[in-house]
Amino acid sequence: MELQESQSQQSSADNTLDANQQRITGIWQNITAFLGDLLDIREGSEREETIEAVRKDISFQGHNAWILVFSIFIASIGLNADATAVVIGAMLISPLMGPIVGMGLGTAINDATMLRRSLINLGVMVGLSLLTATLYFFISPMKEITDELAARTYPTILDVLIAIFGGLALIVAKAKKGTISNAIAGVAIATALMPPLCTAGYGIATGQWTYFVGAMYLFCINAVFIALSTFLVCKLLRFPMANYANQAKRKRVSRWASLIGFLVLLPSIWLFYQLYQDQIMNSAANSFVKNIVQYDGMRPNEEWDKVTQTLDIVMLGEPVPEVIIEEWRKKFKQTKHLSLSKVRFYQGNSKPLASNEGVEMVQEELIDKLRLIQDKDTHIKALEDQLRSLNSRSKDFDVLSEEVRLNYPQIASISYAASVNKDFITQKTDTIAVYNIIFNDSTLSIENRSEVKTRMGKWLRYRLQSEKVKINEIKPDVSEVTNS
Repeated sequence: MELQESQSQQSSADNTLDANQQRITGIWQNITAFLGDLLDIREGSEREETIEAVRKDISFQGHNAWILVFSIFIASIGLNADATAVVIGAMLISPLMGPIVGMGLGTAINDATMLRRSLINLGVMVGLSLLTATLYFFISPMKEITDELAARTYPTILDVLIAIFGGLALIVAKAKKGTISNAIAGVAIATALMPPLCTAGYGIATGQWTYFVGAMYLFCINAVFIALSTFLVCKLLRFPMANYANQAKRKRVSRWASLIGFLVLLPSIWLFYQLYQDQIMNSAANSFVKNIVQYDGMRPNEEWDKVTQTLDIVMLGEPVPEVIIEEWRKKFKQTKHLSLSKVRFYQGNSKPLASNEGVEMVQEELIDKLRLIQDKDTHIKALEDQLRSLNSRSKDFDVLSEEVRLNYPQIASISYAASVNKDFITQKTDTIAVYNIIFNDSTLSIENRSEVKTRMGKWLRYRLQSEKVKINEIKPDVSEVTNS
């Protein structure tokens, strides 16, 4: 009886386990079916229409050529002015995607004609773009490198990933029934095919070949991996082959595609590694300044140079003792990721501080103060010379006025002033000695007054050895000035 009950319980447990397994299997099958329906792109893909659409976009002449030229000019202006919005607008109207997608599709469906046309049109497109960008930057007065230009000269593995996913999005959008214009426009912006070509033109126009090589490499990354993504999606969707290709030829095409992708990918991995290391060291340097370089009354400003791997720290405010700075140097060498880097400390606007530079700093400050004192002495001497000159002129006028009194008894008084005159036609400036006289006899005739002024003018020009002399008669009862 007990044996039957035990067997019955075991059978019930087995049935329960089987039922649970079936439920779990049913849930997994439902999830798999849901995901399959959600992510399946085979249904709703128009293969023949996609091939024809790509074939039409390959052609690069007439309207497309002019659109490319205009968009290159717009993008170059945006890069030159550091205007991101302008660059994005240029990428939206640029017809650069057609030949690149045609390369991937032509390889995938074994269409040699499409592949050859794509390569030719891509070469024409690149040449025309470089020529247009070079022409713009050659005639542009602004030759300085901007952030937008510099951002297109240092490609990394991240650019490879952008090109891969951008290419996948592009061909999937083209394969869907009805063109998804928003997706295609977004891919054009994300993959950024045009700015690298404009930057390469900038490198040619300014003779900076490092920028040219970096920008062209970025363009090659985008072009190759967009084409490879197109190749993979077309194979996944089983686009119809243009003609029969045997198994060996298909494998050979796949190997060539893999080799090209690897050769383009390899340098970008190294650049990404370098960028990653720079970011690690930059983060370590910021952490060192934040946690270690602390002193009451002092505020540090840091700058990390990734080329020389040097951290410059400018300390503003309260001076920091050299003992504390030396302790900071030791801790810097012990910091992870910074052991092979250098650190330089600046007190305000001074030179980098080292253990033996305190005396030199004091000497330089003393020299600056001595120079300031010498400048003040020079200024004082110039003022004294000017004062002596004025005193000398005053004495000369006393002698001159006495001679006038003895030679011309008709004159009651005389005054002197220097008059500075500007001729707007000749743009010349002259200083004229003006002598104002008053006659002591108001009944003296005009002819006699004129004769006295004429003789006095000739005498003064001879006496002063200068032709720039002028005599004015001032009437004691009228504020009118009469020129001689």
